[in-house]
Amino acid sequence: MWKGLLLRSSTCLLQVGAPRFLLQGCLTSPFLRPLAKRLLHRPFPIPWGTGYFLTHTGTRGYKKDTKSTLEFPVTPVTVTDIKQYLRSKDIPFHDGYSCLHIPSIFVDLSTRKEVFSLFIDKTTGQFLCKDTLVEGSWEDLQDCLEVMQKDGEESLNPNVLLGYPESVEEQEERERELREVQRIWSTSVPLTDLPEDEAQLIKTIFQITKISNATLKKFGVRLFKPTKSLVFPWFGGPDSSLKGVKLLSAQRTETDKVTYNEATVPKSNSYYNLFGLPLVGRLDSEVVVTGHEFDTMAVSQATGLPSVALPRGVSCLPPILLPYLEQFKRVTLWLGGDIRSWEASKSFSRKLGIRRCSLVRPGEYRPCAVEALARGKNLSNIIKASIPAAHKSIVSFKQLREDVYGELVNTDQVAGVKWSRFPELNRILKGHRKGELTVFTGPTGSGKTTFISELALDLCMQGVNTLWGSFEINNVRLAKIMLTQFAMQRLEENLEQYDFWADKFEELSLYFMTFHGQQNIKTVLDTMQHAVYLYDINHVVIDNLQFMMGQENLSVDKFAVQDHIIGVFRKFATNSSCHVTLIIHPRKEEDDRELQTASIFGSAKASQEADNVLILQEKKLVTCPGRRSLQVTKNRFDGDVGIFPLDFIKSSLTFSTPIKGKHKLRKVNTKPENEEEDEATALASKKEEVKKDKVEKVKGNTKTPRTVKSPANGNGAIQK
Repeated sequence: MWKGLLLRSSTCLLQVGAPRFLLQGCLTSPFLRPLAKRLLHRPFPIPWGTGYFLTHTGTRGYKKDTKSTLEFPVTPVTVTDIKQYLRSKDIPFHDGYSCLHIPSIFVDLSTRKEVFSLFIDKTTGQFLCKDTLVEGSWEDLQDCLEVMQKDGEESLNPNVLLGYPESVEEQEERERELREVQRIWSTSVPLTDLPEDEAQLIKTIFQITKISNATLKKFGVRLFKPTKSLVFPWFGGPDSSLKGVKLLSAQRTETDKVTYNEATVPKSNSYYNLFGLPLVGRLDSEVVVTGHEFDTMAVSQATGLPSVALPRGVSCLPPILLPYLEQFKRVTLWLGGDIRSWEASKSFSRKLGIRRCSLVRPGEYRPCAVEALARGKNLSNIIKASIPAAHKSIVSFKQLREDVYGELVNTDQVAGVKWSRFPELNRILKGHRKGELTVFTGPTGSGKTTFISELALDLCMQGVNTLWGSFEINNVRLAKIMLTQFAMQRLEENLEQYDFWADKFEELSLYFMTFHGQQNIKTVLDTMQHAVYLYDINHVVIDNLQFMMGQENLSVDKFAVQDHIIGVFRKFATNSSCHVTLIIHPRKEEDDRELQTASIFGSAKASQEADNVLILQEKKLVTCPGRRSLQVTKNRFDGDVGIFPLDFIKSSLTFSTPIKGKHKLRKVNTKPENEEEDEATALASKKEEVKKDKVEKVKGNTKTPRTVKSPANGNGAIQK
């Protein structure tokens, strides 16, 4: 166990929000020394705008974050394994909704506030002590329990389990963030301290005129005047101190709609706030979870119910926040008034435990909470009318009626997320939807990986959490391609801009699996499920299917193996409500033949199971831009299929739709040089003969008299 502990570097123990320091002589047990030297890595999606208020100084340093890639543990833990281990150690536990509760081993018996204050995630084994905010993996907790038993201790000092940053740069950055939090909070002004006309103007800009000053003061909302941003505080920890802030600015669009831009300090990889949590009592058994701070305040003001807001809205629910929701017997998810919020509600209910969750269905009469408050609707009645998340295997149309109506009303949202770089693809596929399987193929060397990386990057830039499984090229090369596509330029020629674009690129919710070469399908599937649970992945790209067919299947029919793998991905996409894009190499075809759906390697199961089939066509016998095109041969959503041309821009490694009639294809000469010379000579002589024939005909015509009509009498006359 300890050998594995020393070798393992992708998990850690940490205390959230506490200052980092080097351990100085506080390790009494030799077993704790390797434990305390574990490094910190905190991976979570980072929204656009993060770090806008931070000032970066100093020279550029290099650091490696092992969590930029995802690798599933060698031996995934199950809830049965956790229970058996706890029983073997005589540790009492309570079986909760999404966590197991045990007495904290980091708090002395005499000072414990709660009997069961340490929570173990049933799915991943990650633990969190609510009293000390120490967290770590299941293996870390096992190591701690082994140390306690060996040394005969009843508890461990949480300070001993603190890690330290990988570098001085990381430590300085963390300190800058803490100073920035204090600066923003100290210079911001409570809305209740503003003049009445100015406070009303701010409310009008943010469309919260119905939220009272008392509610804003209750939740501690302030105004940061330099950027005209609202400040939402994050109070946490045993001392309920200020851990961070979220700044929200409003901008009115051309269509007179208001869009919001968010920025968090510290960065969202360590921003785990449930806004409104300090106002929840220990005895409260019901809570309303919203996707925005405005909605939380609206629910609290209109109903008096405890309400909290997720830190990143409907994009994800970090599992580290699940212990704070364990006390509630009823959780109502009211994440918004659109289809995306509805899908997120169903996804999050699986994490929270569907038996205690109820969902507020979106619709014209059930908008988001702050909008419902502005319209004068009864928020209590809307919450009471929420439907249970649990469902049976068989349903009637009566149960589906509202869902069908919702899709008819919100046809554009149901179609999915639109691509910004490929408008022609929006015209055919209508959008990118969860729960679908897309099969993508194209000739060898045509640029399949380059194209699909831009396709996925386009969606990721619009908030679609993406997981890449590249088995052909390594992650460094893939990230370099995507960064070039993101910056729309070759950064090797503009190295001074690298940090700027890399910082922006790092903010994307983009993750990479660490596999390379042939892999077992079960290992890959476990990693995908792990990522969906931890990071709320919406899109998984597998490049490519042939690498899933490992060495252990040599004795089995390869087509049967491929059918099994495709069936596994189909089931995963449906059950996880996650879009899977699967790249499959085609069969060998002649260079002058276009690929068809039947050209996909293997049996017909790939095209049968797929919701969408995309083919990157390439005319190998022609040259100049415009020889590539994207063809959609299957679209299960509405049946539209079609093809449109693509231009490859080498400087940015991107594809674009060319202007109609811009390019003309020119055939490529594939014959040897000597044949070309012979043909050229023959063609020249043939042209010369044709030219002579024309000259002779012209001479003959000049000697032959012509009959024309005279304009005077109309009679024919002979003219020379």
